[in-house]
Amino acid sequence: MDWDDAYANAAHIPGADAYPGKWAAAAAAFRTSVRCEIDLPYGESPRQRFDLFHPDRLAKGLIVFVHGGYWLQFDKSFWSHLAAGPLAQGWAVAMPSYDLCPDVRVTQIGDQIAAAIQSASDRALGPICLTGHSAGGHLAALMTAPRIGACWQDRIARVVPISPVADLAPLMSTSMNADLKIDEEEAKTQSPVHLPTPPMPVTVWVGADERPVFLEQAEALRTAWDCTKVVAEGRHHFSVIEDLADPNSPLTRAITGPG
Repeated sequence: MDWDDAYANAAHIPGADAYPGKWAAAAAAFRTSVRCEIDLPYGESPRQRFDLFHPDRLAKGLIVFVHGGYWLQFDKSFWSHLAAGPLAQGWAVAMPSYDLCPDVRVTQIGDQIAAAIQSASDRALGPICLTGHSAGGHLAALMTAPRIGACWQDRIARVVPISPVADLAPLMSTSMNADLKIDEEEAKTQSPVHLPTPPMPVTVWVGADERPVFLEQAEALRTAWDCTKVVAEGRHHFSVIEDLADPNSPLTRAITGPG
């Protein structure tokens, strides 16, 4: 198998080059229209910052959205508009950036996301719901593993990994691994499919029109954790997250829960 092609989402999505600019513009416009705190620090490096979006009433709880980009690209500023759906449902939304490979390893990024959740949870009461897309889906799922001193884990109500990379092992055969530097030990310890089944509800979300490997990754996590899986019709790897901007979409409801 050509593993580079298997994980090359943009090469198989019409008009893929336009998506980052569209995301950035929508996110920038959204930040001017809502109450939010920008660039809150949770660590020492410049990228260890998160944005916190506040609803117009007392928040029901906190949703943390972790962005994707194969741990190699993007930051929180591309995704702000995806907070619209949960905000309208009365939830606060935190969106962290994190250091990227090859400056750090995937394991270190997981530690950073845990630190970001700790900082965000100190600013928001109530239950915590974790979600993320692609590599961010991996990181959200990774947060279910017990961590010493992570008292925020007791507040996790549900987890919704979107198009997650649940098993890191195949990425060892891609050219990306020159920067990711995933080895067998890291693939074992940092792959959600090898983690214990979480105690909280998990819904794996994936687009029906995604690359076969992402459908396989989603099914692998569903099988490993015996959890719910939703295959969103008509959605590919870039469009699958767009429903987060809609407060009444099935994806938003899966994250925020009933009521």
